Amino acid sequence: MLTVTSVNVNGLRAAAKKGFTEWLAQTDADVICLQEVRAEPQQLAAEVREPDGWHTVHAPAAAKGRAGVSLYTRRAPERVQIGFGGFGDAGSEEFVDSGRYVEVDLPGVTVASLYLPSGEVGTERQDEKERFMGAFLSYLKGLKVRAAADGREVLVCGDWNIAHQEADLKNWKGNKKNSGFLPEEREWLTRVFDEAAYVDVVRALHPDEEGPYSWWSYRGRAFDNDTGWRIDYQVATPGLAARAVKAWVERAATHAERWSDHAPVTAVFNL
Repeated sequence: MLTVTSVNVNGLRAAAKKGFTEWLAQTDADVICLQEVRAEPQQLAAEVREPDGWHTVHAPAAAKGRAGVSLYTRRAPERVQIGFGGFGDAGSEEFVDSGRYVEVDLPGVTVASLYLPSGEVGTERQDEKERFMGAFLSYLKGLKVRAAADGREVLVCGDWNIAHQEADLKNWKGNKKNSGFLPEEREWLTRVFDEAAYVDVVRALHPDEEGPYSWWSYRGRAFDNDTGWRIDYQVATPGLAARAVKAWVERAATHAERWSDHAPVTAVFNL
């Protein structure tokens, strides 16, 4: 069995003080994908940077205090890659040191941690998001081909910052013109699933469920009312997705017990 957890930590140093370290000590995960780390490795406490029993890869952003992704694996990776440039994918070089993508090879599977830009309508942030989406779709297609040639499956986990369907956010009617639920963003995610032929693991296992949501604003009583978004995905090649036996959101019992505005999303694969 392979258990993989993905979570946007909303600042790893802050999360470590709120409960991430305790969560890490008790998790059964074999692989953990972190996003929005927002720290250089040397800024992290040793028990977070290189905890006992884990092999870690940290990919901070060149822009200090922004983005940042990490991977924790029980087994030493066979290969590590930071960024997704260098494969002839148009535009991908822009994001090599943006702290938004890291991947490792483990036996039979390539696992990646992704932090897709959040965007904001009418701003450069949305333009950046759209450039990233264009380059990343091209990369995903090539990654699948390269992995298949090596007899490998692919699993890309992370904060995709897009709710794909109406079932993926509580207030979908009020967000149709907001970044994260724009028609063109949702269509792009459809292309990931249809054109590139990847599978949304959680949705495949929970086809008729509202959510399960993985992010709730700190504003108001969003968490208590479960007014959330499902924007954290585990996206797999079909062969691996077919081996997923269960997936769930590790939602905190109370607002006070949260150590991030996102909750961990965990999936178990029978390999």
